[in-house]
Amino acid sequence: MMKLFKLLKPYKFLVIGVFILVFFQALSDLYLPNLMSDIVNTGIVNGDTSYITRTGGFMLLVAAIGAICVIASNYFASKVAVGFGRDLRKSLFEKVETFSLEEFDKFGTSSLITRTTNDINQIQQVLIIMLRMMISAPMMAIGGFIMAVSKDAKLSLIILVVIPVVAVIIGIIAKMGIPLFKSMQIKLDKLNLVLREQLTGIRVIRAFNRIEVEKKRFFIANKDITETAIKVNRIMGALMPAMMLCINITTIIIVWISGKRIDIGAMQVGDLMAFIQYLMQIMFSLMMLSMMFVLIPRASVSADRINKVLDEELDITDPKIEEDYSNKRGYIEFKDVCFAYPGSSNYAIENISFSTSPGETTAIIGGTGSGKSTLVNLIPRFYDVLEGTILVDGIDIKDMSQEHLRDKIGFVPQKAVLFSGTINENIRYGKEDATKEEIRKAADIAQASEFINNMEDGYESMISQGGTNVSGGQKQRLSIARALVRKPEIYVFDDSFSALDFKTDAKLRKSLKEETKDSAVIIVAQRVSSIMDANRIIVLDDGKVAGIGTHKELLENCKVYYEIVSSQLSEEELENERK
Repeated sequence: MMKLFKLLKPYKFLVIGVFILVFFQALSDLYLPNLMSDIVNTGIVNGDTSYITRTGGFMLLVAAIGAICVIASNYFASKVAVGFGRDLRKSLFEKVETFSLEEFDKFGTSSLITRTTNDINQIQQVLIIMLRMMISAPMMAIGGFIMAVSKDAKLSLIILVVIPVVAVIIGIIAKMGIPLFKSMQIKLDKLNLVLREQLTGIRVIRAFNRIEVEKKRFFIANKDITETAIKVNRIMGALMPAMMLCINITTIIIVWISGKRIDIGAMQVGDLMAFIQYLMQIMFSLMMLSMMFVLIPRASVSADRINKVLDEELDITDPKIEEDYSNKRGYIEFKDVCFAYPGSSNYAIENISFSTSPGETTAIIGGTGSGKSTLVNLIPRFYDVLEGTILVDGIDIKDMSQEHLRDKIGFVPQKAVLFSGTINENIRYGKEDATKEEIRKAADIAQASEFINNMEDGYESMISQGGTNVSGGQKQRLSIARALVRKPEIYVFDDSFSALDFKTDAKLRKSLKEETKDSAVIIVAQRVSSIMDANRIIVLDDGKVAGIGTHKELLENCKVYYEIVSSQLSEEELENERK
């Protein structure tokens, strides 16, 4: 956890201020019982009203100073902790933004959300307690013991006996509780995972009548974390009664012994009252320390989880010295590219080689699981190749910064993703400074302008989270418009026309042909009709190239392609295609 505290550097003066305020508050608290002792021993015993009034007024002043210190220290401690939490969330978010898809898969979305929210809150709360108690608790314990000795040294030996007993109780409870805190964070991840799957998959759940099954899943995960929380709280709940039992037994012993000492004149009543106050301060200081010993391990679990994210070595990094930019634009070349997903012993794609130039359309087709999407995900470096090289504009993409590489690409993913906001904002996501004319032109080309204009607020119509208020085809067209407004060197369409009807698909491809004439276009498709006019069609089968050529060439020379075409066209249409 100390590793994370380097983020406190901007708040060092506030931290010092908190410590100073807590120091004066502790002095105030330690001085008050002594003043009370003087009032009893001198003022009340002697009937000196003026002394009582004078000393009582001074007590009020000391108490007021202590109260001001408490309020100010709490304010500044909260300010430091909240600022620290904000900076830590920012660091964590920025780190996650640099992750490749492989690292996202390693941690899991639900776990990353938990680490960014719940885990940081745990550390934030402990930081406030630490700032308040790091000086206060030890100082009150040591100072209280010194003041108690000054009142009665022999009676103070009782405190020396009690402290080890309290330490043992704290140690036992902490040892039992710490593993459960770690378990709770893991179970919270699991609960978030179940909840997230149910919320995002609600349509499938309802379609297959699995509501009761999913309720049971949630109930099991919820019950699991609840039982652990109850168990850990029972253990922690034993701390306060155990401490109070020690305090009360010790107080009884002190009163019993002090009564005899007062009776023989070896001790004054005021000193006994002060001694009991100092005992309370010592015990409550130990309780505060015990709370720190309980909460710090819990926060340490959260800190370890956060550090694992912050310390994760990135698989995909930018070169230290970026290679000089080429004068070429829109050239892509694959040279014997191989890739396998983490944990898999088989290649997802193997020995893929091809090249494409501006103005050319390269289509990729193949059966399910043949590696089509995997291939195009390598171009923007969502994953890194294991073997071989991918060149963009004649430069190995590993020698380019990720930002520079992705600036060249307009990527339309297989699953259309929209963000909450207006249609304008969603299309402008592809180009931040896009003008209204550019947005409307992109929408026209993507065949989206008709349905946008039919919406009540047109381009200012709101898109709900995940684009749930538009159809699948509309989402795809808006995703395509987002890529078009960018006017990139390379277009990558990963099965981006699957939700479009044949008429819209044909109109879109016709519009795209003119718009993309100066760019390289790579299309992953399931429909043969979408790629017949491509300059080059790559047929994938089980991750390997089964054939490369034009539509007519592949019909004659590639068995896999012929089978795909024959499954989509009638015999008459197929015969016409072969002529």
